[in-house]
Amino acid sequence: MKSISRVVDRVALVPRSRVRRSLAILAVLSVLISGTVLGSTGTAAWAQDYPSWTDVQNARNNVTAKKAEIARLQALLAALETAVTTTQAVAEQKGAEAQVAQQKYDEAAMKATQLQGQADAAQAKATKSKQQAGQLAAKLARSGGTDLSATLFFSGSKANDLLSQLGLASMVKDQSAGLYEKAIQDQNSAQALTDQANVAKTALKLLADAAQKALDEATAAADAATAALTEQQDNKARLDAQLATLVDNVDHTEAEYVAGIKAMWGASAGLGAGQISLSGWARPAGGHITSPYGYRLDPYTRNYALHSGTDLGASCGSPIFAAHTGTVAYAGPYGGYGNYIRINNADGTGTGYGHIVNGGILVRVGQEVGVGQNIAKVGSTGWSTGCHLHFEVYRGGTTTDPVPFMRGQGIELAN
Repeated sequence: MKSISRVVDRVALVPRSRVRRSLAILAVLSVLISGTVLGSTGTAAWAQDYPSWTDVQNARNNVTAKKAEIARLQALLAALETAVTTTQAVAEQKGAEAQVAQQKYDEAAMKATQLQGQADAAQAKATKSKQQAGQLAAKLARSGGTDLSATLFFSGSKANDLLSQLGLASMVKDQSAGLYEKAIQDQNSAQALTDQANVAKTALKLLADAAQKALDEATAAADAATAALTEQQDNKARLDAQLATLVDNVDHTEAEYVAGIKAMWGASAGLGAGQISLSGWARPAGGHITSPYGYRLDPYTRNYALHSGTDLGASCGSPIFAAHTGTVAYAGPYGGYGNYIRINNADGTGTGYGHIVNGGILVRVGQEVGVGQNIAKVGSTGWSTGCHLHFEVYRGGTTTDPVPFMRGQGIELAN
């Protein structure tokens, strides 16, 4: 096993790039919290070069230098912890705002669709009413053009029949007036519903913009949180070992600060999860459907609200697969969805994956992923009562029922 002092050269090559990443984290935090950009000349107290193992070894032989180096290491460790805590808090806040904005957009989109359907049905009814009134009006016009006196004089024994017909015509005239009034009412109702649908569609644009803005801010915050966590993971163990070297005055080994490779979780997905259809889509997880798309009484909040996805009751820690090839648009905390991934596809569709276990996001924003790729692990984060995958499909920026959509792609989600 190599001693710490023998890996000085390898470790010493890394720090400056990490310092630049630390400054990037601070710049993002500055924008998110204060709305201003950190100046290129401004540096935080902790955003300095990390000590090399040579620095640590030299400091061991000088009491004053040793105390200064210990204080420096402690400050660096505290700063790393603060950066992780702060960026994660901002990411959770922005993620929650993005989830709420998207929920409002989805509910408004569904309402607009329903109003438009009602308006179309009302317009069809009004058109039919106008046609009926018009037909009767035409019939009255034809009967009303006859010279009544001449007709009665020459009708002879048929005069009584004609008078009977005229009585019927009077009844038809009354009925025609009623149908005309009904046609006007139906048309007014159709117009009112159309106006409501148009107002709803206009409001949708504002909600869509708000949802996109919130998602952009959440993405920036999630990136900063990921960078801060990576910064800590890359340096904390080494700094701890360096600090221990000074405090204990004992050399430590490389194994004490280099993290081992984490084993991939090999849980079986089941129910065809990950299997790719001929159209290039895959079932995102195993498990039966535990809650379908649509309005429901939320089991966590107890509120009646739109459930914008389909829940698959996959086991804890089992793999989540990309349902289609695309680019990761978001990966981080997302309000009630817990840890969440959004993937945008080249065909304009998108997919979302919620309640991912802590530490279970395996992709980053901007990363290209392939259909069937293991992108995450099932968990129960956010507003969840047990391990499952909340799976969403987006079309035109808003959600649609995943079951019929995926069935059209050759993938069966239903039990």
